[in-house]
Amino acid sequence: MREVTEACGELGIKYLTLYAFSTENWGRPKKEIDGLMELLVATLKKEIQRLHENEVRLLTIGDMNQLPERCRINLMEAIEETKNNSGLTLQLALSYSGRWEIIEAVKGIIRDVKKGQQIEMDEHTFSKYLSTTNIPDPELLIRTSGELRISNFLLWQIAYTEIYITQTLWPDFRKEDLYDAIIAYQHRERRFGKVMEVKS
Repeated sequence: MREVTEACGELGIKYLTLYAFSTENWGRPKKEIDGLMELLVATLKKEIQRLHENEVRLLTIGDMNQLPERCRINLMEAIEETKNNSGLTLQLALSYSGRWEIIEAVKGIIRDVKKGQQIEMDEHTFSKYLSTTNIPDPELLIRTSGELRISNFLLWQIAYTEIYITQTLWPDFRKEDLYDAIIAYQHRERRFGKVMEVKS
């Protein structure tokens, strides 16, 4: 994670979202979940100074209320400490699922309508109710481990995202793997559903 984050900063990439823990992951054995949460807390404490040195701003998306209190407190402290950093925005998706996010957005719209707000519903308006309201939609989704599924990740936001699949496992993913993904992306033509013009 550190190597990929630093590489993104070096390349001038503004936003990086890492799918760290899905809502489905709560179905794993308790011992495994506890270990992951402890690892997250330990990593945050260990890396906070490096985040500052690299001007990385930390954010999270997902149902933070599901996280253990100690983990949630450490996350909020790290977010507060890095909020004024002006480099890469590192967004951790924790206790997150795309379906959960869309349902939460609909609930937010219903609440505002009940309060008497007049809402002209379109894609732009709906996007404001998502967890990523101030983050642009991703241009590139890197799927490690050779998996051919989205796994309930940013379902609304990746409508026109380019997908790159690598056989490399996430623990083995390094700068060189990131460069390969970006080079492959640079050779693609993004049409956003439009027909390309052929010039003679």
